[in-house]
Amino acid sequence: MSEDLDLVRSIFAEWERGDFSGTDWAHPDIEYSVVDEPGSASMRGLAAMGTAWRQFLSAWEEYRVEAEEYRELDDGRILVLLHARGRGRTSGLELSETTRGKGANVFQIHDRQVIRLYSYFDHRRALTDLDLAE
Repeated sequence: MSEDLDLVRSIFAEWERGDFSGTDWAHPDIEYSVVDEPGSASMRGLAAMGTAWRQFLSAWEEYRVEAEEYRELDDGRILVLLHARGRGRTSGLELSETTRGKGANVFQIHDRQVIRLYSYFDHRRALTDLDLAE
């Protein structure tokens, strides 16, 4: 197993517990993109990524992600297919009751830090974008 994969697994270990507070894995000038959601956006820097995550998490109760599969790609990239769980604060809708729970993250790593993180709410879009469609 590569050091890059070890790093991503350690990030997901925290996220699976619902702890999204750690940022020691992220480059200070990280590029963070939400690719396929209404209001999708791209931003740069830890502060901007933190603001976006706090805003996203505020809409959910007990939000968690569970890694289903890790794939090492080229150029220091790691694809993680995931399943998200949580309940909408306003709607009460459980993510597990929708098809929206199957997402993906693509981490690009350089010198043991994540320099790019792309979040997908639809894992099929990630696979298509990466030419890995099944």
